Amino acid sequence: MIDHGHSTEEIAKRIAGGGQGTHLRDMIYGGIDGAVTTFAIVAGVQGAGLPTTVIIALGIANVLADGFSMAAGNYSGTKADLDDRNRLSAIEYRHIKEYPTGEREELRQILELKGLSGPLLDDATDAIAKRPEKWVEMMLTDEYGLSPTPPAPMAAAIATFLAFLVAGIVPLLPFLFGLPDPFLIATCATALVFFAIGTGKSRWSLSPWWRSGLETLAIGSTAAAIAYVVGTMFHA
Repeated sequence: MIDHGHSTEEIAKRIAGGGQGTHLRDMIYGGIDGAVTTFAIVAGVQGAGLPTTVIIALGIANVLADGFSMAAGNYSGTKADLDDRNRLSAIEYRHIKEYPTGEREELRQILELKGLSGPLLDDATDAIAKRPEKWVEMMLTDEYGLSPTPPAPMAAAIATFLAFLVAGIVPLLPFLFGLPDPFLIATCATALVFFAIGTGKSRWSLSPWWRSGLETLAIGSTAAAIAYVVGTMFHA
């Protein structure tokens, strides 16, 4: 299967749209945590033998409050990465202005490590040095090891919250709708959520879909089992 086209137009379009990072990590992180923490509440309360109203109240509180907390934490962490990137960028612009010879030598050595040499190395150094924004981007990536794509704090927070909300509400649905044997249904539904998240993320990995799904299912099931066992310790 061809992952993408290689015509001149397709290549130009793909490269022009480069640098558009995904929020896969944020969605997987939020989805797994949402399903785990909410089902942990359901399992713990069920294990303790408490009323269904307690499960609903605590579950909804968890989905909203913990989901917002995770989103806020992700926003703050991603914003810190962006602030650090901007700080380093300002430093490099200042160094280019105050120490152009030294910065140019850094650029030259970076290009040399990429395999350029001789007149081609000199020409490439001259060409990039004429465009300070590209010069700084290369320094951020090759000198400081930063990602070529700047982080997006708000988008990361929204992706985390929505994934947490969607996955976290699933264990509560059987109780909200008053279905018979709601804990069994919640257990099966949550297991399907874990497996679906795993199979979904396999699209961006080399692992088979079933292995990725089972891995995520095992992680979520372990957390749920711990919560249920702890809950049974407080059963009347």
